[in-house]
Amino acid sequence: MGTRHRGPIDEINALNAFIKLQRAAESVSARVHAVLPPELTITQFGVLESLHHIGPLCQSELAEKLLKSGGNLTLVVDNLEKAGYVLRERDPADRRFVVVKLTPKGQTFITALFPKVVANVTREMATLSSTELSDLGRLCKKIGRQA
Repeated sequence: MGTRHRGPIDEINALNAFIKLQRAAESVSARVHAVLPPELTITQFGVLESLHHIGPLCQSELAEKLLKSGGNLTLVVDNLEKAGYVLRERDPADRRFVVVKLTPKGQTFITALFPKVVANVTREMATLSSTELSDLGRLCKKIGRQA
């Protein structure tokens, strides 16, 4: 279903493309993240995945990477810390910065979970050819980087 807006064709085309992009993203995200345990949010998964692949990060770096506000990320990290998946430490070089690290429990958890998410992503994207995947990635990056 497209837009019901009755304006200039460029507005209708933009709205229709946006609606399709949003619906596709929501639909694919729901299926990809179906393997997450009910108590783990998509943002919490993003934090664990980032720390798993990048290593310890300041909360501000995590917030920027995940496109979340500092306040939102503080709550997310609070909950991950309560669950025993991460810990916070003051950066010894600059005590103003709080570094978030995976605990051994968090490392074990994300190491087991990540391959399941990758399998779902791969399955979801298998409908596209490698050229289409490349085009999709390029177009999403182009839209996402607009100022």
